[in-house]
Amino acid sequence: MASQAAANRAGAGRVAQSLSTAAIVITAMAAVALALDGDLLSFLFAGVFAFLLAGVPVSMALAGSSLLYVLLAGRPPDVVVIHRMVGGVNSFPLLAIPFFILAGSLMNTAGITERIFGFAKAMFGWLRGGLGHVNVGASVIFAGMSGAAVADAGGLGTIEIKAMRDAGYDPGFAVGVTAASSTIGPIIPPSLPMVIYAVMAPNTSVGELFVAGFLPGLAMAVALMVMIAYYARVRSYPRDAAFSLGALGQSFARALLSLGTPVIIVGGILTGAFTPTEAAIAAVVYALFLGLVVYRTLTVGRLLKVSMETIETTAIILLIVAGASIFAWILTSNRVTEAFAAWILTVTDNPILILLLINLILLVVGCFMETIAAITILVPVLLPIVTRPEIGMDPIHFGVMMVLNLMIGLLTPPVGMVLYVLSRVSKLSFERCAAATAPFLIPLVAVLMLVTFVPALSMWLPTLIYRSAGG
Repeated sequence: MASQAAANRAGAGRVAQSLSTAAIVITAMAAVALALDGDLLSFLFAGVFAFLLAGVPVSMALAGSSLLYVLLAGRPPDVVVIHRMVGGVNSFPLLAIPFFILAGSLMNTAGITERIFGFAKAMFGWLRGGLGHVNVGASVIFAGMSGAAVADAGGLGTIEIKAMRDAGYDPGFAVGVTAASSTIGPIIPPSLPMVIYAVMAPNTSVGELFVAGFLPGLAMAVALMVMIAYYARVRSYPRDAAFSLGALGQSFARALLSLGTPVIIVGGILTGAFTPTEAAIAAVVYALFLGLVVYRTLTVGRLLKVSMETIETTAIILLIVAGASIFAWILTSNRVTEAFAAWILTVTDNPILILLLINLILLVVGCFMETIAAITILVPVLLPIVTRPEIGMDPIHFGVMMVLNLMIGLLTPPVGMVLYVLSRVSKLSFERCAAATAPFLIPLVAVLMLVTFVPALSMWLPTLIYRSAGG
């Protein structure tokens, strides 16, 4: 989260210049639209892209283009824009976001990630290419704590890349494995993107979404480990440590309290002891307890720094949600979702081809748009399509598919937030990080196809826990 906050601060200084550039572009576009008596919805989409190309932050691009649309259309009153934006963030599940962000940052700052890495090394270090497997295993464990790919890449990634470099692994391979494994974070519960999805998808349970991501997350880990095993054989990577029950026991004892965090979060949600929001608060309290009382690695200065980074990151996310809420509302009120569904069905009525087309759309959008913004804009457009009788996809199933698509987008240029974070961590160029990560997209896309066309992978656990008789 510190890396993401730093990137946000670095971009803030360019906002004024970007706004002035975008204003010129938008003014010209508005003149053309009015002169030609053109379609204002086209102007709405063009306005968003103009703002983004000018470097305006996503939240301002969405809110600004929506406000311009309302002003040009003359309906509804512009005050409705504010009401819709406020309504977009006035949601109880969104309270989980700052607490999950804070919990992940506290764990990175308090040294909890180092203990997790040590335990994962004792478990998987004996395999050929051991540190690559350790990288994935540590990400699986940390995924049950933070729920954010950038937190994984910026926290665990620093430890993992240094360890792999010191052991003689190719730096590109280390970055590729770290980038790919970080995408597991938002799939295995908890998950910040799934919280946003639940807010945007009517009558969707955050708890069911969390549970639905568990098996796909494990499938991602297995697929990545198969890829790592292949690289280890081809490149003759060594076994990094001999297997020892004693070392495993010692590392487990050292990490035992840290491993209690995913137990509290996931176990609390599954048993009904916590709502997802309450589980996030419990995770923060537990992380504070470990950092201040048990490990004593948290100082007042560190705590203040983490708190300010959490406030900044949360504010940015909520601004994106607010801006995207009014944008999505305009699309819905103008029946854009229905028109898009009709267009899809004119292309093909084959459910398999429709799902492949939607996956392609999501993968392309993920390359260019930040995850939270993509979810808030696309859920109102795509969810009505996949839930039509022709396809019959469950909203929970679609949520997992959508989040996994957008996580792959974090590894692809030009946005690729995880690549930017790891480029700074590894001191490698962005282009080299992207090239090193590209081969690991193969196992991730393979799992995406499994998630898309094997509903049981996502739906078995939610059905068993939440929907079975008496469940």
